[in-house]
Amino acid sequence: MSIKVIVAGFKGRMGATAVDMIKEDKDLVLAALLDPFAKEKEIDGVPVFTDKRELSQFSADVWVDFTTPKVAYENTHFALENGFRPVVGTTGFTKEEISELIDLSASKKIGGLIAPNFAIGAILLMEFAAKASKYFPDLEIIELHHDKKKDAPSGTAVKTAELIKEVRSYKEQGAKDEEETLPGARGAEFDGFRIHSVRLPGLVAHQEVIFGAQGEGLTLRHDSYNRVSFMSGVNLGIKKVVKQEQLVYGLEHLL
Repeated sequence: MSIKVIVAGFKGRMGATAVDMIKEDKDLVLAALLDPFAKEKEIDGVPVFTDKRELSQFSADVWVDFTTPKVAYENTHFALENGFRPVVGTTGFTKEEISELIDLSASKKIGGLIAPNFAIGAILLMEFAAKASKYFPDLEIIELHHDKKKDAPSGTAVKTAELIKEVRSYKEQGAKDEEETLPGARGAEFDGFRIHSVRLPGLVAHQEVIFGAQGEGLTLRHDSYNRVSFMSGVNLGIKKVVKQEQLVYGLEHLL
């Protein structure tokens, strides 16, 4: 049985790539498109909407969201309330929002996924970084993205930091009398270590976790060179959430 999918934010680069992926998969059906900037009423027979409220009585299985941090929480809440299983790649959620959405999905027994990163290699990087932090507690995270990204640090960097925090004993790094002669030079502080965000044209999505110890260092890095790298994870998410009864945060929970 085919899975009917709504794509919110289809005018964006990630949304457009997701649309192409769905069209190419015989097990998926592109049911509707949503974007506030759309001028079309339909594309190749697929209805186009500019206001999500128009979809409240629509029949579909999954809501794929690649919109903006400002509307992602509201969109995900709307999807759950209307029986659509959300697969969300938009970042910028607070811990409280994620917790609330998980509780809502559980109460309705509806599966869903919020994933800071859909690239399988990025998921592995996060797992490896957490394991390494047990033995290399001195570390810094550098994430690099295109200059149109609206949130910093990236959701992937935050998720990586959270996973590291779970297994690494707290340690405040750097010199005790360290002083920033330019505010922000040392990046954002998280559990004693630092996260740095780079924004440049030409980049897509990249992350390094650099570990240091006496006489040695270890660097883990993942690169997404184009947005197709995320589509295997999006495809997996769509097909997994229809079998789940609760939203999860992180693609690793569905692998």
